[in-house]
Amino acid sequence: MNPLESRKQLLVAESELNRAQLIGDIAAMTEDLRMLTDRAKSLGSIASSAAMLVAGLAALRRGRSAPADEKPSWWQTILKGAQLAGSIWSRYRTRPR
Repeated sequence: MNPLESRKQLLVAESELNRAQLIGDIAAMTEDLRMLTDRAKSLGSIASSAAMLVAGLAALRRGRSAPADEKPSWWQTILKGAQLAGSIWSRYRTRPR
């Protein structure tokens, strides 16, 4: 066997090893992505539940109505934002894939 054929065989073998390693890396990345997605879903469920709890507490606290010209408090602004985020998240979660 001449040096060129030997070099070609070594390159083909190295290519096969690299291909096998790439397949393993892709499988590991896929598993990591699946775990990250599961964590995001869990976090989304917790955030949605927290938004509902805050909305319920705000509804209980709503005893008096504020005058029309009064600026809303930061608490009301955060509450409305949490409600909006919860509704968007719940629609995203129930969307068929």
